[in-house]
Amino acid sequence: MILPVALTTGQTSYLAVAGDKQSIGKTAGEALDALTTQLDDEQTSTLVILQNMRPDVFFSAEQQQNLAALMAEWRTARDGGDSLSNDKQLELEALVDAELLASAARTKQMLSELNR
Repeated sequence: MILPVALTTGQTSYLAVAGDKQSIGKTAGEALDALTTQLDDEQTSTLVILQNMRPDVFFSAEQQQNLAALMAEWRTARDGGDSLSNDKQLELEALVDAELLASAARTKQMLSELNR
């Protein structure tokens, strides 16, 4: 899964997630390339669908804003050699999990529409 993440600077970076592995890049491709280097040979033949992540019934604007804010905090902490508080880390992980579930729901919906 690749998520666009709004930065406090107004720019967008991208978070690529596969299981317990993550990477961040200035572009979706950069994030995907960085993630691919972490994967085993069996994991690298994966279909990637990149959607324009607008709020929808699966993941709201509020959730997107919270995810973007926490990702910005996470990057700042990481760049300073620190980490998020336990509560914020749990919230970030919950939002990433929620977006993963939303992505699965979107994919299911897309497949249903393709099979009509």
